[in-house]
Amino acid sequence: MNGETLHSIGDLARRTGLTVKAIRFYADTGIVPPTARTPAGYRQYGADSLARLELVRTLRELGVDLAAIRRVLDREVSLTDVAATHAEALDVQIRVLRQRRAVLTAVARRGSTPQEMDLMHRLARLSEDERQRLIDDFLGAVFAGLHENPAFAAVIRSLTPELPDDPEPEQIEAWVQLAELLHDHDFRATLHGMAQGLAVDRAAEDATGLPRILAEAVRARVTPAIEAGVEPDSPAAEPIVTALAAHYARILGHPASHDSRTLYPVLAARLEQMNDPRRDRYLSLLAVVNGWPAPESLAPALTWLATALRTRMPQR
Repeated sequence: MNGETLHSIGDLARRTGLTVKAIRFYADTGIVPPTARTPAGYRQYGADSLARLELVRTLRELGVDLAAIRRVLDREVSLTDVAATHAEALDVQIRVLRQRRAVLTAVARRGSTPQEMDLMHRLARLSEDERQRLIDDFLGAVFAGLHENPAFAAVIRSLTPELPDDPEPEQIEAWVQLAELLHDHDFRATLHGMAQGLAVDRAAEDATGLPRILAEAVRARVTPAIEAGVEPDSPAAEPIVTALAAHYARILGHPASHDSRTLYPVLAARLEQMNDPRRDRYLSLLAVVNGWPAPESLAPALTWLATALRTRMPQR
């Protein structure tokens, strides 16, 4: 035809890597019809057919369905639009596969029961709206009665998990574990108690140079002592215990003349409440989900000070 080189179906199969059967199928369905036929009825294909077959093979390898391929070849829709649509579909599939991988990885690491695996799978599959409702419900319970305090807006933001649109596998796994904590009503109650204590801390005035918030004050005084090897029951710990107990007395609004040693049991109990291991786990998982640096645990400082207080309490 006008000097165009025509290829037999066998030649076309060798050039494209497709089977003769596949090429016949594409011809019979009208996706890549033959350019001509020999007098004996054998199909022949020109350069345009070769190009169409190459495109069909590529799109099929990428997972594009035949209906979409036909629309591209018939110029009913552009290749760009089909590629964009298919890329979006692949994104969804990739997210689903990552979720499944995260669940299976967590199950393998933890030796989960079938019931736990089912829960993790359902948590991983939550939609963005469902995740947000779970988060809002959790933080609403933790900060009940405190939302009107403007100082807590930043605190709430700092405790809000935000799973990215295209999370890494470790972020999905962290989200699954974090979502389990969000369902823990005892943990909610514990954090609510901590939040109420934080509200009291923020209302206090202090002119000693210690941070007003108890947790920050403990970190500032106790962490250097731990690094220096000071034991909680040693004489070297005495001025630290005294300063922090007096600081706590001011937080509670006691006068300067108040004997802060009477608060040792109350302060020790407060520190032990703050030292819930689920708190550290929540903050660690939150950092992974949000892509933040790993937080420094306050647990060693809280344990040290609680021990130092209890060794100085009068024996009953």
